[in-house]
Amino acid sequence: MKNKTQKFNLPPFLQNKRLRGITAFIAISLILGLVIAFLYNTIVGTVLLVFASVGLAYTIKNLNIVEQNAKNYLNDLSYLISRGEQESLIEMPIGMLLLDEHNRVSWMNPYLHPYFKDQKVLQQTLEAIDSSLAEIVKEHWEDEKYFEVNWNEHRFMMLIQHQYRTIYMMDITHYTKVESRYEDEKIVIGEVDLDNFDEVSQSMTDQEVSNIKNYVTNQLSEWAQKYGVYLKRVDSDHYMMMMYVKALREIEKDNFNILDIIRQGTSKQNIPLTLSIGIAYGSIDLNNLSDLAQSNLDLALGRGGDQAVIKPQDGEARFFGGKTNPMEKRTRVRARMITSALQELINGADKIFVDGHSHPDMDCWGAAMGIRRIAEMNGKECYIVFDEKNVYTDIQRLLDKIEDEPEIKNAIVTSDKAVKMATDDSLLIMVDHSNPMIGLAPNLYERLQNKVVIIDHHRRAEEFPDNPLLAYVEPYASSACELITEMFEYQSQTAEPINELEATVMLTGIVVDTQSFTVRTGTRTFDAASYLRSSGANVDEISSFMKENRNYFMDENHLVSMVEFINGNMAVITAEDDKKYDSVTAAKSVDSLINVDGVDASFIVYRRVDDVIGISARSTGAINVQLIMEALGGGGHLVAGATQIKDKTVSEAQAMLLGVLNHDDEENDNKDEKN
Repeated sequence: MKNKTQKFNLPPFLQNKRLRGITAFIAISLILGLVIAFLYNTIVGTVLLVFASVGLAYTIKNLNIVEQNAKNYLNDLSYLISRGEQESLIEMPIGMLLLDEHNRVSWMNPYLHPYFKDQKVLQQTLEAIDSSLAEIVKEHWEDEKYFEVNWNEHRFMMLIQHQYRTIYMMDITHYTKVESRYEDEKIVIGEVDLDNFDEVSQSMTDQEVSNIKNYVTNQLSEWAQKYGVYLKRVDSDHYMMMMYVKALREIEKDNFNILDIIRQGTSKQNIPLTLSIGIAYGSIDLNNLSDLAQSNLDLALGRGGDQAVIKPQDGEARFFGGKTNPMEKRTRVRARMITSALQELINGADKIFVDGHSHPDMDCWGAAMGIRRIAEMNGKECYIVFDEKNVYTDIQRLLDKIEDEPEIKNAIVTSDKAVKMATDDSLLIMVDHSNPMIGLAPNLYERLQNKVVIIDHHRRAEEFPDNPLLAYVEPYASSACELITEMFEYQSQTAEPINELEATVMLTGIVVDTQSFTVRTGTRTFDAASYLRSSGANVDEISSFMKENRNYFMDENHLVSMVEFINGNMAVITAEDDKKYDSVTAAKSVDSLINVDGVDASFIVYRRVDDVIGISARSTGAINVQLIMEALGGGGHLVAGATQIKDKTVSEAQAMLLGVLNHDDEENDNKDEKN
């Protein structure tokens, strides 16, 4: 068709198929009109023929002009696009590398020339030009999306189109610096509290109080000035500070050495003062940061003080310090206020449920039985949640004794039954733990999460109920039984008192947690023990509860025989991977090693009866085993801690433990060198 139109030299516009159709339609219509006009009247037909001829000539001329202009426009546009493509390849701020099938550079645009300086690039392989660039290209050759890399002291965004063997590179170093500066200059808010200041200063003269305040303020001011921190004293024992994230990173590199400075400096003056610090960042809302900083300070205090807690708006908390035994802050007044508040909550509930931690020990059971008795004294129904699984020897002996106490026996319910019994007016009391994830009844916690009371003596962990009605977390206490025993002194004297079994179990809990009054024992501990003894606690029964099963005793001695001493002052037991051990047996084996001369900390890695790898740790106080266990996902006290590790063998878990121990040992060596 194209050749035929060219042969007869048709006008240019008729070469367009659509215009030819329109022209044919108009021509046929015009011819029909002229024929009709001539038939009607010759003169009219002649006039119309002349008019049509002139109009047709004018139309053909203008259509040819329009067609030619359109062609010219398209030709010009095509040229501009082609020229633009060529110019963009050369001038655009994105580098391009074209590779041949042998990975040699066949072409590179001028954007990349400065990055290679005077180096010959064309017809050279990437390995010969720059091995690091070649490694980057090789690693990301199959990637289909943009990615960021560091190369030649610059930050690049790269895209590799391997099907075309083309590499695109854009230098984003400037934007990276801007982003980095933005991150560095985010606002950080901190709260600083002097632990135990009120108690320590009570026996001091005004001059001594002034001197210690000035000393602490001067040390804090020097530390703040060193790192560019704004520090303002809000109260005699409270400070507020602001800084940038960049300064916070520098402070973290030095492991918050201000904690050691204050502790060691005040200790030399025979004034046992320490700091607790709560720090928050990651939000542009200063009110939210302030609230989060205060919450982190509360967490630091709840963990025993002498430590810093750093937590971003959305992220996990980081802990520094916590190297000393918590100093006792609780007073008789606080115990009475907590008891009064608990009584009000109990009286406002229709039922009380007591939930201990999984695999409960004697302290947990004693605390639960004590709370049940307090609820009974206030005329309320109280149930102890317990599922009989993997019961230890001492707990089994207790359950046998409870068979003779129908009142207590009938108050023990399973977690499923407790959920069915609970109402919106029920109250859940968590004893001997504050982490809902390790409770015996997580389903009951979900049901009553807005009606929760916590009574615990462990350092507060990050996993803590959001809005408990009452939280009595005292890491300064020896045991949960000690805390609850003090509450009996403020109960109604006309109510039925604690019975012999309850007193015996609670005293057993104190004896077990203090290792027969040798660790974490204060004057209040002996006061609580004295009260329980006077309430009828049977010492012979305590000895019976604490007797070991002969098989467990043999296992304990077998485990001790497998001990290895590392770093001079730490003992580590690594059990067999194909044998399971009771966690109480494992704990007793590390307890016994603490009594060995020269051992500051002992650890055991073993397979538990539930097939999870367990690690238990004990310390004399010279080493904070809580921080070591937290590094492995667990927790505990300064002198006692534990963790569980899933999907690992005993040897793999031991390697993880040794990695943490060696890392801490290296940090201590570096710190000693700095000092």
